[in-house]
Order: sequence, then structure tokens, then C-alpha cells
Amino acid sequence: MPVLLTDNQIDDLIQEPKPVPHDFQKKMQPKPKRMHKEAEMDLVGDNGSEFRLIVRQSDINTLDFSLILAYRVPKSNALFRLRRYNGKSHEHTNKIEGNSFYDFHIHKGTERYQDSGFREDSYAEPTNRYADIPQALKALIGDCNLKIAPSNQTTLFNGGN
Repeated sequence: MPVLLTDNQIDDLIQEPKPVPHDFQKKMQPKPKRMHKEAEMDLVGDNGSEFRLIVRQSDINTLDFSLILAYRVPKSNALFRLRRYNGKSHEHTNKIEGNSFYDFHIHKGTERYQDSGFREDSYAEPTNRYADIPQALKALIGDCNLKIAPSNQTTLFNGGN
């Protein structure tokens, strides 16, 4: 698999400010899908980059969730997963490093994993920064430079805090 984005390009996209519209809560209402619920919203960064915020949660296991910030690759339908905040529902193994863990974890798009033929966000690190979707959203907002109104930050799925 060819490298689509370098680590520097990934970092630049993460740092690009991403304004969130005032109707954030309305646009992110989860819709039922097969065995889970899902919500998504398209964003445009201050530099014109296009992103998609995706939230998924299992209907069976509340710890089985993902919050994804993806970059829409220009002139294609491809989404490049920059970050993915996963729940504590499965063991993860970093294939290059060979380490495994069962914990909440954050996947990161990397040049090295692309170059090795793996999915761009196959690398992940365990985290204790969140234990549910609202807390994971707060982490994503801070890590990925989303700019939203304070009163709209944590009301996904569980009603927030």
C-alpha cells in the first residue's frame, strides 16, 4: 500500500482548526444501523481541508464504541482515518511492535503503518483519559483542534455531563 499521507501531513491536518457548526447536537443524533447506532458530520477546516466526524456504539456493549476523525482525500471518495478513539471492548495488537493490550485506546494514522501495508490507523496507544463516549469526545476535541461552543461539547448518546 503506498503512503497516502506523511506523518507531517497528518500532524498538520490534526492541528488545523476545525469549526463545528452551532447545530452540532442536532446533526450528531445517532441513527440505528445493524447492531449499532451511528452519527456523522462533515467539517471543513480553516485551511479548507474536509473532515468527517463519526461516532459509533454497539447496541449490545456500551464499551464497544469508536469516535473517528477522518480526512476526506481530495478528488476521491476515500476517507483517511487520522484518529480513532475506541472503547474497551477488545484486545488490540500493534502489528509492527508486537505489543497487545485490552483497554480504552486511541488509534493514530501513521506513515510507518501505511508503508508496511497496514491500515493507516492500525497503530494504537492505551489511554486512561476516557471511559465513555462523552469523555472520548472531549479528548478528541482537545487532541484534534475542533472548535465548538462549550455548551455543545459532550451531549452525544448518553446526554453528556
